[in-house]
Amino acid sequence: MNLESFKKGLRDGVPIGLGYFAVSFAFGMMAVSGGLTVWQAVLISLTNLTSAGQFAGLDIMIMGGTYWEMALTQLVINLRYCLMSFSLAQKLERNTPWGHRLVVAFGVTDEIFGISASQEGRLNPYYNYGAMCMGIPGWTLGTLLGAVSGNILPAFIISALSVAIYGMFLAVIIPPAKKNRAVLGVVISAMTVSTLFACLPVLKKVSSGFVIIITTVLVAGTAAVLCPVPKEEEQGIES
Repeated sequence: MNLESFKKGLRDGVPIGLGYFAVSFAFGMMAVSGGLTVWQAVLISLTNLTSAGQFAGLDIMIMGGTYWEMALTQLVINLRYCLMSFSLAQKLERNTPWGHRLVVAFGVTDEIFGISASQEGRLNPYYNYGAMCMGIPGWTLGTLLGAVSGNILPAFIISALSVAIYGMFLAVIIPPAKKNRAVLGVVISAMTVSTLFACLPVLKKVSSGFVIIITTVLVAGTAAVLCPVPKEEEQGIES
């Protein structure tokens, strides 16, 4: 059972690893051009696994910001991972030891959470391990090659690479949205709320990290009230 879940996680994690490779390539180049060594850039990617957090943290390091700036910035940007971890904690098999839960929490990213949450029934932590075995090396190796390459690639290619992760995330959410109207409604609602935060003068002042958190709580909470999971499905999860 564990081996099967691990293999399935590996298969599902292939496109995630490829997408991470493209995005982290740009991070590696920016880190080295900003004064970090190759191995410093690689260590950051290996231990953080957060694209927005790493790019924001890199700017603070380059500008010589304080530890408080770094801590608060990372808290705001990455606080959404707490929500994701809470959700996965409820979906994991009930007898999952704390050690496994902590490792799964370490590997939570937007995309890995997406494929994990879409699995039917209870979640085996070995599924996440398989996905992590593709995502983490992809993110770290991309950083390494980007850092070593320096400024060889032209700017337009780097811009194209940075867009790849959005296409990958669309590939995660579109299939379940096509099958389930509730999921489709959540996706459209989240896009609408995010657009309001991006366009309205007052809401534009809210940081991107809090926008994600507010959108998640608002849309997911509304969906939970309006479109609850039927009792027969809940029983299927419990069994």
